[in-house]
Amino acid sequence: MQTTTKTAVWSAALCGLLLVVVLVSAGIGPVSIPATTVAKTMLNAIAVPTSFSVSLGHFSLVGITVPLPAPEIGTVHPFAFDVRDSHATIVTNIRLPRIVLGAVVGFSLAAAGVVMQGFFRNPMADPSIIGVSSGAAAGAVLAIIAPFALPFGLQLQGAAFLGAILTAFGVYLIATEGGKTPVATLLLAGVAVQTLLGALTSFMLLHSGESLRQVVYWLMGHLDNTSWNEVLVAAAIVPPLFAILALHTRDLNVLLLGEEDAHSLGIEVARTKKLLLAVASVLTAAAVSVSGVIGFVGLIVPHILRLLVGPDHRILLPTSALAGASFLVATDTIARSGTAELPVGIVTAALGAPFFLYLLRRQEVHKL
Repeated sequence: MQTTTKTAVWSAALCGLLLVVVLVSAGIGPVSIPATTVAKTMLNAIAVPTSFSVSLGHFSLVGITVPLPAPEIGTVHPFAFDVRDSHATIVTNIRLPRIVLGAVVGFSLAAAGVVMQGFFRNPMADPSIIGVSSGAAAGAVLAIIAPFALPFGLQLQGAAFLGAILTAFGVYLIATEGGKTPVATLLLAGVAVQTLLGALTSFMLLHSGESLRQVVYWLMGHLDNTSWNEVLVAAAIVPPLFAILALHTRDLNVLLLGEEDAHSLGIEVARTKKLLLAVASVLTAAAVSVSGVIGFVGLIVPHILRLLVGPDHRILLPTSALAGASFLVATDTIARSGTAELPVGIVTAALGAPFFLYLLRRQEVHKL
């Protein structure tokens, strides 16, 4: 089967799986809602643009009112199924924002995991290997125990994102010498910085006072209290970053042969490595900043898909991303379905760790 055809078939199947998972998940909760009602509600929410205009609006930016152009889009809804108002409210305003954010976060972490494993040529690599998650944790904890103002009310998410980005690029600068960034040095620098940031986060935990519960809950990874604003921010960042990675899947395949072979095949190795590392780091930072630290998605999902579709990144990247979206939505559904809601990070670790050990027993590490 040709690569394009195989990619299309697997992607279509995984899109179908994601849709089923979303429909089932949106119906599960204290109020049970049939999947058909969920589907009708989602179809009712579809809006087709009919007109576009721009007016002058006023936005508050760090306490200063700034006049900015505000687009106004006229829409029409082609579907009008009969759905109870209470069910429509629950699905649209409570469950779907959380589900969609979970899909975006899972998509991002799995995609970043594929790139990191290919970049380091190591099946044990994950999106946080150079300290992105540790940096996000440090930034978020600082924002919780010592609040400070950031634009658009994104104090916690903004602090986590900045912490993740500064950590990733700090590790890169530490590992770079003479214009070269050896992979082994980058990995060791990431481990060292993670350890340092872990100590800093622990120190802040000791002095978090009444904020301790909120800090610990964020560190466990969660998707509750999600609003459509958070979904829109994450959805605006993720697609263009994923598109950049998708355009470099051939380069990832060639890099697996080694840097010398890649250079002889026409790949600008240094530039490509910088770009892949930067984009994967920003993708991870965007995910972690809105969900907290959620482990195993970027590690276990690429492993499973590599066993199913093979190591070709042209197929592995999109399929892993779609599978990651379904995996996180499903685990979050489990997390919120018990008598007491759990942080989703606990569920992903509880399910991911045993399955990962099973894979290690069934397959040699170099085959994964």
